Amino acid sequence: MLTKKAVILGLALLLSACGYHLRGAFQLPENMKNVYVEGGSGPLHEQFSQVMKSSSGQLASSRQGAGIVIKIFNEEFTRRVLSLSARGKSNEFELNYRLDYELANAGDALLMERQTVDIRRAYYNDQQFVIAKDNEEAMIRNEMYLQAVNTIVNRARVVLGSGAK
Repeated sequence: MLTKKAVILGLALLLSACGYHLRGAFQLPENMKNVYVEGGSGPLHEQFSQVMKSSSGQLASSRQGAGIVIKIFNEEFTRRVLSLSARGKSNEFELNYRLDYELANAGDALLMERQTVDIRRAYYNDQQFVIAKDNEEAMIRNEMYLQAVNTIVNRARVVLGSGAK
């Protein structure tokens, strides 16, 4: 029993020593542990909340308690048909998610000028499995929200890291 515990402890130490961390988790700068997101849709806020929790951070409920404010502008989700079948049914769709954002501190001093995130995904629409394709589209949309959040957080980490040096 004692050797089993020693092996588990040894593996845990080895994993922490090699820099292993959970997928999706970020090493956040201290002033990014508490983030306020201004604007944006509900699904985007949900993804921000999940990313911050996995990275030992949190979403602030107001600007006053935040180390950084992420302002979201012009958030837009569009879907267009890419190809049609011989019967005139849509075979393939393209999803496009676009938003603009800028970073500021709690005092509203601009840390990074307005940037754009533009994400596109295409998927095949099989007419025999319509319900499954609706679920697939919802999953793709969630992945696109997550990719946008990861992009914003990574850019914010770079900006805050370069400003601290």
